[in-house]
Amino acid sequence: MPDYHDDLRLAHVLADAADATTMDRFKALDLKVETKPDMTPVTEADKSTEELIRGHLHRARPRDAILGEEFGVEGTGPRRWVIDPIDGTKNYVRGVPVWATLISLMEAGEDGFQPVVGLVSAPALNRRWWAAKGAGAFTGRSLTSASRLRVSKVERIADSSFAYSSLTGWEEQGRLDGFMDLTRACWRTRGYGDFWPYMMVAEGSVDICAEPELSLWDMAANAIIVEEAGGRFTSLDGAPGPGGGNAAASNGTLHHELLGYLNQRY
Repeated sequence: MPDYHDDLRLAHVLADAADATTMDRFKALDLKVETKPDMTPVTEADKSTEELIRGHLHRARPRDAILGEEFGVEGTGPRRWVIDPIDGTKNYVRGVPVWATLISLMEAGEDGFQPVVGLVSAPALNRRWWAAKGAGAFTGRSLTSASRLRVSKVERIADSSFAYSSLTGWEEQGRLDGFMDLTRACWRTRGYGDFWPYMMVAEGSVDICAEPELSLWDMAANAIIVEEAGGRFTSLDGAPGPGGGNAAASNGTLHHELLGYLNQRY
C-alpha cells in the first residue's frame, strides 16, 4: 500500500497557513461578504485562503491537479487536491466558531477518484482531525501529538445519536418523512452542522449523520476520516465514497438501517 505520510505532512502545513488566514479575519468588522449565484455567501477569507493553499500546492506538488470551491479545477492527472477553504461560511460570517478548512488528496483508481488523505482543521474550536489511507484516523494539534479515532459500537438506532445540518433539502428530495421517522426513532438528535457531525462519528460521540445535498469538497476529507476510524461513508443511495452529491455516515453497524430510513418514499 502506498505511503501517504509526506502528503499528510503537507496537508498539515497547508492547514497551518489556512488557520492563520481564517482566524485573522474571523469576527472582523470590515469582513467583505458577497453572494454567489447559488445564493450562498462567500467572504474575502474564503477566496484568500483558497488562493493561499493553491499557491503552496503549486510549489510543493506542481504536477497535481487542484479542485477548490471558489476557483474550480485546474490541472489534470491521477492525483487531485480538493479544497473547501471555509466549510461553514454562514457560521463564519455570524461569528459562530463551527467552521473549518477541509483539505483532501484524491487519487484515480478503478472506481474513479477516491480520497487517500483528508484533513479537517477548525481553528476557532482549536480542533483538527486527519487520516491517510491504510494508516488510521487521528485528532490532535500535530502529527506528533495525536490520539487515534474510533467509531462507536452502538448497535441499535434506538440507542443512537443522530446529527445533521438542517431540514433544508430533505423535503425537496421527497425524503422528509423518512428523515423525521429517523429522528423519532433515535435516542438523541442534534443539528450541529457542516463538517462537525462527521468528525463526531469518527470520534464515536455521534453514531450516524446525513445531509441531502453536498459538493465533493464538502465530503472528500470527511469521508476518509470516517472510514479510517472504522465507519462507513456513502451517498444516500449507498454508493461508497464522497461522489454521490449527498452523504450518509455511520459507525458501520447502523448504516443499512440509516439508509433504510432516509430512502423511505411516501
